[in-house]
Amino acid sequence: MTTETAREAAGTTTGLSRSAQKLLARARAVDSRRPWLWDSTLTLFWTGAALVDASGGWRNTAPDPTVPTWLVVTLSLALALPLYGRRRQPTAALAVMACAALVSAASGAFLQAGYLQLIPLFHIALARPPRALLWSFALLLPPLLTGALRFPRGSWDQHVVPTLWAYALVALLGIAVRSRKDHTAALVDRARRLEIERDQEVRLAAAAERTRIAREMHDIIGHNLSVITGLADGGRYAAARHPERATQALDAIGTTSREALAELRRLLGVLRDDEQAAARDPQPTLADLDTLITGVRKAGLPVRLELRDSPTAQPLTPGAQLTVYRVVQEALTNTLKHAGQGATATVTLTYTPEEVRAEITDTGAAPTPSPGQGQGLTGMRERAALYDGTLESGPLPTGGWHVGLRLPREDSPS
Repeated sequence: MTTETAREAAGTTTGLSRSAQKLLARARAVDSRRPWLWDSTLTLFWTGAALVDASGGWRNTAPDPTVPTWLVVTLSLALALPLYGRRRQPTAALAVMACAALVSAASGAFLQAGYLQLIPLFHIALARPPRALLWSFALLLPPLLTGALRFPRGSWDQHVVPTLWAYALVALLGIAVRSRKDHTAALVDRARRLEIERDQEVRLAAAAERTRIAREMHDIIGHNLSVITGLADGGRYAAARHPERATQALDAIGTTSREALAELRRLLGVLRDDEQAAARDPQPTLADLDTLITGVRKAGLPVRLELRDSPTAQPLTPGAQLTVYRVVQEALTNTLKHAGQGATATVTLTYTPEEVRAEITDTGAAPTPSPGQGQGLTGMRERAALYDGTLESGPLPTGGWHVGLRLPREDSPS
């Protein structure tokens, strides 16, 4: 056989296998929708076969051919008709058939329809607890013993043992099919649980991503709009007496607006999974604090930056640097919004081998609560919690406001 012929034969076999699987799946679907159809068909088929045997063929194997015909017909029906309920009530069906088989064996008819008891036995092994098989064999054994004792043919075990083996093999077949179905059901259930867990993980990840994006949007837009508002107010007052300062304010507004647009484009680029755009515009780090503070100063808020130890001597991860940057940004934004005229701010960064601390204080008035206020503080606390840090904020005893951030280093106990 050539390679091409072998491939064609394998393809034909695969096609036939798939066709058989599709046909079997359709048959199962029809049976699940209309179980009475298959039950009626099987019952009518075996009832017809039993009645054909009752018309005279039963005498070929009967020890007593003189059994009345009406009894043979009645026993044939009693051995075949219960098959209709073999799936819903297999034990009851087997009990009725066993009684008929007992009469058949005691009368000497020895009807071949007695072997139909194998069908409900299979369904008992398939769908009932294992102890149900013990009751089944208790029903099947009396007809065998009665026939062997009343009409012995050679040794009594020649009639009992082969039939018992047949019953045992059918019961084992039912157990095997049941085990396969249980295994398949377990696999399906496990796959369903895994799918549910994956859906939950996706939803949680999506919720976390939405929270992160909302926090970034709040920081970017809130801070830059506050700076623009401060610059616009200062430029309006300076326009009458110092036009050159008004021009500087307008230039600063343009610069701040462009920076805000650049950050928004970067964030939207991340949303579009644009890795190249994200790589071109990285997240802010501590190296960008000078630019941030310069913009705040231009908006009219004097800010002093104090560094205790060098950040390069104690480097932070990019995520921790972004957290410190955003907390400083949000704190200075709140000062711009609420501190009032004449306020000043101080940013103190302290680096130690165990942690980094950021202290932002101002000399303005404490903010007055208003609807929607406090979301920025919540965002800062969430950022700190991501790195096992803490954030405290509140009014100072001497007046003004204080924000304190503490981030433990990843290689140090928090």
